[in-house]
Amino acid sequence: MKKILFSAVLLASISFQSFAQGKYQWKDVVDGAYTYKTVTGDPTKAKFYTLANGLTVILSENKKTPRIQTLIGTRAGSNNDPKNHTGLAHYLEHMLFKGTTKYGSLDWAKEKPILDKIDVLYDQYNKIALSDTTARKAKYHEIDSVSGEAAKYAIANEYDKMMSAIGAQGTNAHTWVEETVYEENIPANAIDQYLAIEAERFRAPVLRLFHTELEAVYEEKNIGLDNDGRKVYEALLKAVFPTHNYGQQSTIGTVEHLKNPSLYAIKDFYSKYYVPNNMALVMVGDFKAEEVIKKIDVAFKWWQPKPVTPYIAAPEKPLTTAVVRDVYGPTAESINIGWRMPGGTSFKESVMVELIANILANGKAGLIDLNLNKEQKVLKASAYNYNLKDYGLLVVNGSPKEGQTLDEVKALLMAQIDLLKKGEFDASLITSTVANYKLDKLESIKDINSTASEIMASFIQEKGKMWDRKVAFLDAMKAVTKEELVTFINKYVGDGNVVIYKHKGEDKNIVKVPKPAITPVSVNRDAQSPFLQKIENMPTAPLKPLFLDYAKDVQKSTIGAATVYYSQNKDNEIFRLYYRINMGTWNNKMLGAATQYLEFLGTDKYAAADISKEFYKLACSFNINAGTEYTTISITGLQENFEKAVTLFEEVIKNCKPDEGALKKLVARIQKARKDNKSNKRSIMSGLTNYASYGAKNPYNYVLSNDELNNMQATDLVAILHNLGSFKHDIIYYGPQPLAGFTTSIAKLHPLPAVFTPNPTAAVYRPQQQTANKVLFAQYDMVQAEIRWIKNTEPFDPTQLATIDVFNNYFGAGSMSGIVFQTIRESKALAYSTFAVYNKPVKKENPFTFLAYVGTQADKMNDAVKSMNELINDLPKADKLFDDAKTAIKKDIESERITDEAVIFNYLDNQRLGINYDIRKNIYTDVDKLSFADIKAFTQKQISSKPYTYCIVASDKKINLDDLKQYGEVQKLSLEEIFGY
Repeated sequence: MKKILFSAVLLASISFQSFAQGKYQWKDVVDGAYTYKTVTGDPTKAKFYTLANGLTVILSENKKTPRIQTLIGTRAGSNNDPKNHTGLAHYLEHMLFKGTTKYGSLDWAKEKPILDKIDVLYDQYNKIALSDTTARKAKYHEIDSVSGEAAKYAIANEYDKMMSAIGAQGTNAHTWVEETVYEENIPANAIDQYLAIEAERFRAPVLRLFHTELEAVYEEKNIGLDNDGRKVYEALLKAVFPTHNYGQQSTIGTVEHLKNPSLYAIKDFYSKYYVPNNMALVMVGDFKAEEVIKKIDVAFKWWQPKPVTPYIAAPEKPLTTAVVRDVYGPTAESINIGWRMPGGTSFKESVMVELIANILANGKAGLIDLNLNKEQKVLKASAYNYNLKDYGLLVVNGSPKEGQTLDEVKALLMAQIDLLKKGEFDASLITSTVANYKLDKLESIKDINSTASEIMASFIQEKGKMWDRKVAFLDAMKAVTKEELVTFINKYVGDGNVVIYKHKGEDKNIVKVPKPAITPVSVNRDAQSPFLQKIENMPTAPLKPLFLDYAKDVQKSTIGAATVYYSQNKDNEIFRLYYRINMGTWNNKMLGAATQYLEFLGTDKYAAADISKEFYKLACSFNINAGTEYTTISITGLQENFEKAVTLFEEVIKNCKPDEGALKKLVARIQKARKDNKSNKRSIMSGLTNYASYGAKNPYNYVLSNDELNNMQATDLVAILHNLGSFKHDIIYYGPQPLAGFTTSIAKLHPLPAVFTPNPTAAVYRPQQQTANKVLFAQYDMVQAEIRWIKNTEPFDPTQLATIDVFNNYFGAGSMSGIVFQTIRESKALAYSTFAVYNKPVKKENPFTFLAYVGTQADKMNDAVKSMNELINDLPKADKLFDDAKTAIKKDIESERITDEAVIFNYLDNQRLGINYDIRKNIYTDVDKLSFADIKAFTQKQISSKPYTYCIVASDKKINLDDLKQYGEVQKLSLEEIFGY
């Protein structure tokens, strides 16, 4: 009892005041007519405003690039969904892209009564029993018919068109348990336009085009049913939180509720939670806060506050015993073990859980990293923590080696937990974790997206009131002692846990969301509302593009026969060093295995585990990536430890010793990973795509055979590693050290040979031309069907890049305002995800490649293929959309800034394409010269009515293989043909 009391005192000592010592304090600042709060010592210098209507505005200036990351969030997510309408918050998120009474409509007065009728019809549909299929089908037919009438007045994706026109990027939104957040990255000169659009967006949203968007949500649900990782996570949450909505309400909703939507319920949700005193606008980027806050206040002054009833769950009862759940699916087996933790509003506990997760697994020197991954006792293992408002979650997970059971993996994972509970770990791990955490934070502060996301997370959890704690988090970690950590883990990590066994096998509980009969609706591509015209006519300050001048911007030097490329880091004390070796796996198939092997090798001075520990103590790391034609070694960390880190790496790469036991384990793990790849649909599709582009012998299956793997010798792999530095390579440095100082330093640390060793003869792969339509089919047990179109076209020509950019923007390289998305998703509701893109090669010897994609329900596959083919063969004309596509390209270039070592890699990438200048300069001027006729002619020459290879991954139980013959000769590939083993 005395020990427990003493430990409690220790834990309580980690109070905010005990380490803050006045360093991180809130202070009020009066700036003209506005008062904001800020935290002393905050590197982001975030300013927290509360407008008269309760809207929280958080502004952080960052002048790195002339762009601004914006987030608008409400403190409402799936936790707040009504029990009989789960998925509602997520529905609403989708619908807030559909427009308002002022935009998205040709004639609101005529559209409104039809939409009102649709509200009533859905209410009637919602009340018909699921078992009464005849009545439901008849009612949905009526909904479909009336929706078609309403769609005649709708302008699809007008929100996305406006955002594209002002130069926005990353238009998106997400819904999670406690939040719904709307995301835009805008040019610094588009603030007025952005605020006008968003103020209108939330003033009077209209739920138009609902039934086609609902079908997109159905598809999203079906994607989730095919995602074993998502199923595991949902099962984990459900078991850890048997009472709280974290576990009891799926964000995307149940199948039953998806079948029974209610527009009245959605509108009620919006009215309750989308109010200014429950929302925040976060902006991080290039602006002046004192000017922007005035604009925001004026734009959102119309918004009236109202009381909000938050979701408050009954407290969860402690987990006292293990809860076991089984999940089945086609992907590889794994195990997850989770413990419920205190929530994010419990500051000292959040610090503890973050430390525990990092000490268990940080990817470098955690207990799991060293004792399981480094020792190759499992295929792979990790740990993470998830920090929600009311509770948190600590998880350890692992995947078994061949012949290893999940229970054996569980025992190994639990052994690492026991080490923590007994205090059998080096206290220096805490210090090292703090140093590495500092490194990560230095990087994230530079990134406007990371900063905005962290600020928004603080608002969602506690309306930003704990931002001082967030700022002080690093110092709080420093203050934790080993004794305190051990006390904490013994308190919270006990026998009460949840174990999720992911088995490989058929999931017999899957219930697909069925496809309703939907008639394609009008999208009125060429139409535009007066509001859109008003936005586009708003004056904006000019933003001039900044092009690279390689002669000035790429600093070079030489060390012996090696070229040194240099870029100075003027932002912080982080360095990144690269050795870019002009040789890859096409020169030596064993190179990939050799670079993987290095992780498990020691030298005469250091054991393998000690090397990881030393790098972690230095807050540095290294990585080797063996590509097909280049091998890149990177060493990163704090500049104060630059020489120590490079010296340590040179010791490792030049003096590593063969270890037969480690090689035997590595080979077994590679073979297990290969086996697992054959049950991964993404890996299968990647293999099909390579097969379609290159033929039966292709880069994807140019790998070591199983016999070659088994016959590898440790001495041969080590010889490859020892000799890597003898092959021709460039040296790239980004860091605070001046060029002269760096070259002097690296010349001593990285001795170079007088003459580079000639490269081994490389295998050569060239994309092949498709001469006839063909179907490559791979069997996979899944709800959906995934289809890719592959076509290699003409040789690379840089004069075509402006044309290609306009085509991609207009046709559908992932844009919601593109022709492909508007037609296949918005009009016909055939897919959740669809795109088409004309890709440039990575080197001038290769041709351009056209790639299109649709992921759809298996029973919609033929309709989806037909729709994409119609678009490919006859490019629709939409003048406004075409003009917007050109404008968006110019605005992107105007606000783009290539910085840091990206300048160097941009130069090197263009060299491979035979370009010795910043090609964006040509694109910027050439875009203006292009007409729709030019793009039409381009598509007719390159992609229309041309032979394609269709890559299809689907279940042969859900599609008819004979149907595929209409697209071309069908070849059903075996997994061995795809993967080469």
